[in-house]
Amino acid sequence: MATLAPERTDAPSTIKVIDADTHYTEPHDMWVKRAPAQWKDRVPQVRMFEGQMSWVIDDRLSIGTGAHPNSSILKDGRKVRVLDDFLKLTFADVHDASSSVPERLKIMDAAGIHAQIVYPNILGFGGQATGKVDVDLRQICVEIYNDAMAEVQAESGERMFPMALLPWWDLKAAIRETERCAAMGLRGININSDPHEHKDADGQPLPDLGSPHWDPLWEVCVDRRLPVNFHIGASDTSIDWMGQQGWPSLPRELRSGISGAMLFFNNGKVVSNIIYSGMLDRNPGLQFVSVESGAGWVPFLMEALDYQLLEIAENRSFQKRPSEYFRSNFHACFWFEKDGVADTLRKVGIDNVLFETDFPHPTSLFPIENLEARLGDLTHAEKTKVLGGNAARLYNIAL
Repeated sequence: MATLAPERTDAPSTIKVIDADTHYTEPHDMWVKRAPAQWKDRVPQVRMFEGQMSWVIDDRLSIGTGAHPNSSILKDGRKVRVLDDFLKLTFADVHDASSSVPERLKIMDAAGIHAQIVYPNILGFGGQATGKVDVDLRQICVEIYNDAMAEVQAESGERMFPMALLPWWDLKAAIRETERCAAMGLRGININSDPHEHKDADGQPLPDLGSPHWDPLWEVCVDRRLPVNFHIGASDTSIDWMGQQGWPSLPRELRSGISGAMLFFNNGKVVSNIIYSGMLDRNPGLQFVSVESGAGWVPFLMEALDYQLLEIAENRSFQKRPSEYFRSNFHACFWFEKDGVADTLRKVGIDNVLFETDFPHPTSLFPIENLEARLGDLTHAEKTKVLGGNAARLYNIAL
């Protein structure tokens, strides 16, 4: 198995760092042990399915063939960097910090990470896997996930902050769950970026997120100061790990590399649609985060949206230019970008970028080395903002 052992060459950052995108490997019994008796056989669980261990929902559907742990970090701290080796990993192979809160805190302390924002795996980055089952089962799966994540946040001593999943197929239920999660202390929501590809609880097509249909949910988010997070691959239509971007002649790991890179740009589609929908004129206080998408594409896209609006849609007008909405309503997360990163972050907006690692996924920034040195000639005040201050403000995290 090809791996590379981490080598620490620097002291942890003196800045209180907030990692704005990490993932929690859901324990195999996470849903089963919390489910009421009538749901225990139907909630997500790991068992033999069609000849191999898999995550199964509703006792009949695989939502994770192979029951992969979605972690590339081995128990001894080495990181797997070969796709075929990564795909063979089991829960028993990977570092306990993938799913254990105490072990995660140790990793954070060693890296100088003060807090983490946490996203799911099994139900999809936007909870889209729930769309495969009936409405009642969807609801209980989301509620159990959010209950478990509130427990993670409490166990971490308010250092791990999972984002809540929503029952996005039912607006009233989504509002109730948002309010319930806010009452439990969760600091943001995570939602399917393309609900219009699905139907609501009554079997009617859902509107896209730019529709006034969603405004009551956005009003709750503004009132509760809950940012709306769009992780890459947060819908069935936006996720593509292996198939459509790379040419057929390329080996699988290279096709996967292209697909993974193109996922970053898919979030540009989400950002563009939000801006052009006009929803931010109705909801000016709403805050969005483009998660695990990088930041380098933002200046080009904003300039392009400004230009396109003038050249081919001058009969359409908004209260601001498209690029101005990004500055007032969006944040982008960066991690691997190093070439000219200081200039890039200033173009995006020092107040509009968050630092992330994507731990413990394959493309994660691990080991975490030379954090402040990676940021070029940013001033100390600018580094403080992009490494933690912006996230602290956005997610209401005490430093």
